Amino acid sequence: MTTVSDQSLQNKSQHGFAPLAIARIKGAQRANQIAIYLIYAALFAFVVFGTIASIKAFHDNQLLYQLFYNLPYALVALTIPITVYDALVIYRYRLNQPSMIALSIGVSTIILIGGLLFADTVWLGLASWLGVAFLFKVTFKRFFNYLEVQEDSDSVEET
Repeated sequence: MTTVSDQSLQNKSQHGFAPLAIARIKGAQRANQIAIYLIYAALFAFVVFGTIASIKAFHDNQLLYQLFYNLPYALVALTIPITVYDALVIYRYRLNQPSMIALSIGVSTIILIGGLLFADTVWLGLASWLGVAFLFKVTFKRFFNYLEVQEDSDSVEET
């Protein structure tokens, strides 16, 4: 038997998710969108500065070379803490299978650290982090689509 206070709490939650949880998930989704924008900026910087650095007049320009070489790495590296936060939120609220989260974060971390330690390269590890942000984007989209479908089906049942 539910009491009046229990009913008011159930009415505020959406399909078993507290409003605070949904707000936290939306915040993680916004953070993930920032990570994706950083990835797009990294790709744009790589293409633009790489193209400019390949022009014969700019072959000796160290600034362009550093922007071409290091700026994309730095931008993608900025997404790592954001995607780890997203992974923790996704794991906390079970929005995706824990094995998928562990696999995506684990493989990306192993490739990144292994590349730094043994191959003296970072590009493959950072390239794997690109996929993590897009995987989480799909996870968030799927979750909010689920909430919308549930709201639509609830409104149909009420009428």
